[in-house]
Amino acid sequence: MNRRRASELVQQFIFVGPAAVFFAVIVAVPFLLGLYYSFTSWNGIAKHADWAGIRNYVHIFTKDPSFLNAFWFTVRFTVLGLILTNLLGFVLAYVLTRKLFTRNVMRTVFFMPHVIGGLLLGFIWQFIFVRGFASIGQATGWSFFNLPWLGTESTSFWSIVIVFVWQNAGYLMVIYISALNNVPKGLTEAARVDGAGRWQVLRHVLIPMVMPAVTVCLFLSISWSFKLFDLNLSLTKGGPFKATESVALNIYNEAYTLSRYGMGSAKAIIFFIVVALVSVLQVWATKRKEVEV
Repeated sequence: MNRRRASELVQQFIFVGPAAVFFAVIVAVPFLLGLYYSFTSWNGIAKHADWAGIRNYVHIFTKDPSFLNAFWFTVRFTVLGLILTNLLGFVLAYVLTRKLFTRNVMRTVFFMPHVIGGLLLGFIWQFIFVRGFASIGQATGWSFFNLPWLGTESTSFWSIVIVFVWQNAGYLMVIYISALNNVPKGLTEAARVDGAGRWQVLRHVLIPMVMPAVTVCLFLSISWSFKLFDLNLSLTKGGPFKATESVALNIYNEAYTLSRYGMGSAKAIIFFIVVALVSVLQVWATKRKEVEV
């Protein structure tokens, strides 16, 4: 029995040990260091970090309107990104589970934007908004294409939303397609035999049955929206006048541009707590609506 127990421990160490070590080195230790530095006034260069207590946190909530503005922008962006990305992803999945001749090609086309990195994607769309839309506007005379997409607060906000939804809807589409294909056909056929229309089947059969996928997709879209950084940096750099600066970009500027690592760490800890709470509440709320076959 002892030999068997020893064998199990060795197997666990071999298979789990390396992953646990990498997790500790890459995630756990940096997180604990960040938590420590959030209570200091370290500038990232000095050998010793001066203890500041909770002064960084007090400063953030009382004397740092830029962080609160960035947080408000991130909240608005997250709400719109969450709704539009999941709505478009589900609609694409619902359409591309029909018997269409080109559905496999269309699935690939809609998934491809997610493969492109956020920095590269931001620069591509920056060219489209500035040069491409302007050329189309001159050719057609449509005012929509002549808007200053990256020049005003409102249009810059919507430009980031458009690119974010375009990039991530295809990924969620794949998850929803998998969930829709796993719905037992007997349920939908029985509903149609009982006289249910297409909308009733969608509302009362398909959506409840794909709630586990909804839970996953909502979690992913919340995480992506809150952690928006590379797309924000390459597309608008937080402009104009920090009107589109996300929390992640604000933390980056605080730590690496202003060299206030202690303040940046405090903002990151606050950001972590908020995202964790929102994610836990979202998973708890959607898990309650899941049904079992």
